[in-house]
Amino acid sequence: MLVLVVGPSGVGKDTLLDGARIALADDRGVLFAQRQITRPAAAGGEAHIPIGESEFAAREAAGAFALSWRAHGLAYGVGVEIDSQLAAGLRVVVNVSRQVLNIARHRYGAIRVVSVTADPRVLAKRLRSRARETEAEIAARLARAAAVEVAGDDVVIVRNEGEPQEGVAQLVAAIRR
Repeated sequence: MLVLVVGPSGVGKDTLLDGARIALADDRGVLFAQRQITRPAAAGGEAHIPIGESEFAAREAAGAFALSWRAHGLAYGVGVEIDSQLAAGLRVVVNVSRQVLNIARHRYGAIRVVSVTADPRVLAKRLRSRARETEAEIAARLARAAAVEVAGDDVVIVRNEGEPQEGVAQLVAAIRR
C-alpha cells in the first residue's frame, strides 16, 4: 500500500511524519521513503537527499523518479525504488504535493491519501512562527491551501490542531488502517 501524506505548508506534516517514524520504527512492514530535493541538506526541515537542478532534471528524464513535482521554487522526487518496495509488500509512506495525487492514483491504483489539515487561523499562526515568509507569502499560502480540495474514497483526514502526539496518533492509525 502506498500512503501519500499531503497538506498545505505549515500544517505540521514534517512533525507528524517524524513522530510516526519513531512510533513505527519497529514495524518492518512500514517504510518511510526519503525524498530527493533541490535544496541543500543544511537548509533544515526533513532529512532529504540533496540534489542539484541539473542532476534532478537528468534523473527525471531517465525515469528514475516514481513521482516528481515542483513547488515553491524547488524540485522534489521519489525514487522508483518504491515500486520494488511496494511489490515486496511494504507499506510505503511518502510526503508529496497534492498536485501529484491523480498521477499516483493512475500509476498505482489503490493508494491511501492522508490529508493533514488545520484551521486557517492555526495554519497562519504556524507559518508566522516559522519566520520564513512575508505576510504576503503567508496570505498566498493560505489562499492555495483553501483552493485545493483533497477528496476521494481513498482519503483519510488528519486534523492537526492540538498537541503533536494527537496528530501523530491519527497519522499512525491512518498508516496502519
